Amino acid sequence: MYEFIYHRAETQEDVQPLLEASQDGKIIAGGMTLLPTMKQRLAAPSDLIDIAGIQKLNGITEVKGGINVGAVTTHASVARSALIAERLPGLSELAAHIGDPAVRNRGTIGGSIANADPAADYPAAIVALNAVIHTNQRTIAGDNFFVDLFETELQEYELVTSVTFPIPDKAHYMKFPNPASRYAIVGVMVAVSKNEVRVAVTGAGSSVFRVCEMETALQNSFAPDAIESIKYPDEELNSDIHASAEYRAHLINVMARRAVTALI
Repeated sequence: MYEFIYHRAETQEDVQPLLEASQDGKIIAGGMTLLPTMKQRLAAPSDLIDIAGIQKLNGITEVKGGINVGAVTTHASVARSALIAERLPGLSELAAHIGDPAVRNRGTIGGSIANADPAADYPAAIVALNAVIHTNQRTIAGDNFFVDLFETELQEYELVTSVTFPIPDKAHYMKFPNPASRYAIVGVMVAVSKNEVRVAVTGAGSSVFRVCEMETALQNSFAPDAIESIKYPDEELNSDIHASAEYRAHLINVMARRAVTALI
């Protein structure tokens, strides 16, 4: 690990001046991705701005339009929240199976989505639940937030402050995890809201995506059999030592049908 200057931001307003004053400053909260990268000397930020102690960015509250989760709220806090368990149990279940206990107790929702790891779990919930991301500059629709591999709509000095999840009629997340890291080789969230069904997939491609053909089929008949014959094309899916693109395409269908079965 290379040398860096550590700053502990006391308020949200402290963050941008610290970033602007640094040569190559990075924001850190849980550090679940950045710190291992620095230890391997694959990243060498000049400054680290720690936002984990900013209370304004922490917490879970019910608001008009859904449930608001502060950016530095940990995965464990989301998993343990009685409010989320009651109003949005699909999100509780998702958070409870992120990584291992160490990761869940340090990792944060804001850091996870800002990093946009292709195998992260939260992106499936952001898109399937039609969530809204709040930053220090604007609000961004969940459908527009994730752009590509490790790339989001966030601009320079823009900081995720919270995420608002609308309450669906029902939603469930199923994933096929890597047995070591617990990252999603393929994860699928199916959400039903009024007359809309959304199917969001993470882990399979460079970024989260929706399967419109499955959504249409499930709106016509909400049953696993309705999507059994739908095969997602594997040309643009990830292929690595853990799973081929062809196998990931197969898992999309399997995980989606399991999510539908769980909801029924």
